[in-house]
Amino acid sequence: MREVAIAGVGMMKYGRYPDKYVHELGAEAVLEACKDAGISVKDAQLLVSGNLLQARFMVGQRILQQIGQTGIPVVNVANACATGSTAVREAYLAVGAGACDIAVAVGSEQMGKMGLLGGRSDDPYGRGHTTEGHAGSNIMPTVFGQAGVEHMRKYGTTFEQFAKVAYKNHKHSVLNPLAQYQQEFPLEEIMNARMITWPNTLYMCCPTGDGAGAVVLMSADKARQHTSAPVILAASILTSDPWTERDLALADISTLTRMAAQQAYKQAGIGPEDLDLVELHDCFATAELLHYENLGLCGDGEGGRAIDEGWFTYGGKTPVNVSGGLLSRGHPLGATGACGIAEVVWHLRGQAGKRQVEGAKVGLAHVIGMGSACTINIMKR
Repeated sequence: MREVAIAGVGMMKYGRYPDKYVHELGAEAVLEACKDAGISVKDAQLLVSGNLLQARFMVGQRILQQIGQTGIPVVNVANACATGSTAVREAYLAVGAGACDIAVAVGSEQMGKMGLLGGRSDDPYGRGHTTEGHAGSNIMPTVFGQAGVEHMRKYGTTFEQFAKVAYKNHKHSVLNPLAQYQQEFPLEEIMNARMITWPNTLYMCCPTGDGAGAVVLMSADKARQHTSAPVILAASILTSDPWTERDLALADISTLTRMAAQQAYKQAGIGPEDLDLVELHDCFATAELLHYENLGLCGDGEGGRAIDEGWFTYGGKTPVNVSGGLLSRGHPLGATGACGIAEVVWHLRGQAGKRQVEGAKVGLAHVIGMGSACTINIMKR
């Protein structure tokens, strides 16, 4: 593998776009990323398109119909919540292997107000036919609620500590003009909001919405022709769930992230102590706190104390989700992974505006798709 750099990124503000089609959202993000990289669409040698809910409509080809059909290979990717970051990884592998010098990865999704995710009775693995499935415990709010309760039982983590995660991310969102919601909430309001699945209240759950993000990847040598300070993609890892006995009764949201983190740190030649910022998958407040530990940002059982002591807030030891995270930025499934990478790139370049993590040189972007995938991308300036 040769060294791969990120030369351009683009992201549109998350929200509701009923007057646009999903491929129009993706096209907008691709054009922005190409402009950022100093290239035109005709310079791209590969397009990898990540989309989940509309994947059967060949979204990648439809994006090119909007911006220029140059005859290049198009790969369409669907990989749960890790769809967009999986697209980036496929582009990374193509450039790193020498199959092309310039590749574009895009993640897009149009969700509207689709409500809670998960839980279908025709699950080919039969889980939808269990008592737990009929009761609703295989939908994502319940899965991550259960994970939070287990952490409470094992380590004494409190409801207030989980709520502080949401308080932090909503506070961060005020400085991010691309976030779907830019509003700070008092801790008491978060804790007293409508309960969705204990211990996650409404403001501790990510909103649905539409959006897109894109990343232009080049060989490092090629990138240096376009910029004097390329962002190096030092590690790009993809894992899937291993089988564990726990899966029979309680979904395991941690093992695939721990596996990916170990591989990513090894590939990048760093440890968690070297990270200047992290964008991780906070689909629910409980998820973020558990991922502090899964990523090695603190020891097992220390997540509650760490959030109490401000380790992961802006200006803390390792700022996490200074974008506002999924809890504020939103979670269009196929777009999320690419947009987390874009956020880290902006910080490493010093282009994150009022939310800039000063002096950031190393950042990590993490996404999980329950039961299917975890991606971790580590970037260095």
